[in-house]
Amino acid sequence: MRSYFVKRLLLIVPTLFGISIISFLIIHLAPGDPAAFKFGDVERGGNELITAQIIKETRALYGLDQPLPIQYFRWLKRILTLDFGESLRDRRPVIEKLKERIPVSIKLSGISLLLAYILAVPLGIYSAVRRHTAGERLTTVLVFALYSLPNFWVATMAIVYFGGGDFWNVFPVYGLRSSGAESWPWWRQIQDETWHLILPVTCMTYYTLAVLSRYLRAGMLETIRQDFIRTARAKGLNERVVILRHGMRNSLIPIVTLMADVLPALVGGSIVIETLFSIPGMGLLSYEAVFSRDYPLLMGIFTFSALLTLAGILISDLLYTLVDPRIAYEQRTAT
Repeated sequence: MRSYFVKRLLLIVPTLFGISIISFLIIHLAPGDPAAFKFGDVERGGNELITAQIIKETRALYGLDQPLPIQYFRWLKRILTLDFGESLRDRRPVIEKLKERIPVSIKLSGISLLLAYILAVPLGIYSAVRRHTAGERLTTVLVFALYSLPNFWVATMAIVYFGGGDFWNVFPVYGLRSSGAESWPWWRQIQDETWHLILPVTCMTYYTLAVLSRYLRAGMLETIRQDFIRTARAKGLNERVVILRHGMRNSLIPIVTLMADVLPALVGGSIVIETLFSIPGMGLLSYEAVFSRDYPLLMGIFTFSALLTLAGILISDLLYTLVDPRIAYEQRTAT
């Protein structure tokens, strides 16, 4: 197990290197000049010669006038020292902006992922065990309905109906805390932040919940037909023991595998949710970076997303040994 873990950690290096090359090319080959975009208003209202000189100097300042290979290797050299450069938008270090936004997105995505797994496991087991019942059919319809609803529409409807739109003003729909909450007692601050998180967490959880519950249901249906389940029942074991100890554990492998995709997908999906609810996280930062053609900031965000994806794959691989002890990544020596 230890040697496998070391091999996977070493494999992250070339994988991350390849991802960085592809991301760098995609960003820089996209149409649009960040320097020209930044001074677009000046160009429309001022002297064109002066504006062109300012744009030229700005490109030289940020190294945008260099060939792409030179720009990439300069960026890669800085990355080795965790220096992502400065934002083209406000000249702030990219690493500082990431440090401010990453905890917010991790909190939002972490709560959503935890709730999705907690709710999906019993829902998937119930749907598999209670097949063809009225409750199972109702949950199947609800899950497929949730699966088909886009998160931007659900978030918009949540704001309209529950956020002071045309109907009820129940939940706040802006930021993570109320104005002046810093001076409140700690317990009231926690209550206020929890109240702010209800709508965005719900909008980020329902789709993942629907996907995970369907995968677990399919895994359970396949598992409970196996010979070892019939053997366990023939031995006189309680049905709950048969389902939870023997059936569920062998059905968790598909949703453990999905963790490699769900973890980065939640961060990517938070772009819409954080923008609609004005939450200062990685999603909103990504939207602002794309809109302003902020190359250093975009590369920093892509690097973090790549690390998150590789971490999700590594975590899911390691969890296999807990879910199914038969899986071994190295040959065990005989004692």
